[in-house]
Amino acid sequence: MPTGSSPKREREYKEIEQKFEKEHRYPGREKEVAARIVNKQRAEHGETKSSKSK
Repeated sequence: MPTGSSPKREREYKEIEQKFEKEHRYPGREKEVAARIVNKQRAEHGETKSSKSK
């Protein structure tokens, strides 16, 4: 996770990563996919410097 992300997003990242490992989804790429999902959510909610407006 990038520096400066909230504890909530850190928890969310770890939960998603563990879920993927348990379900054997995205073998070898669990961390990458979980980070992409959380970063996308951060951008959608305006928690990044250059957030997308939707």
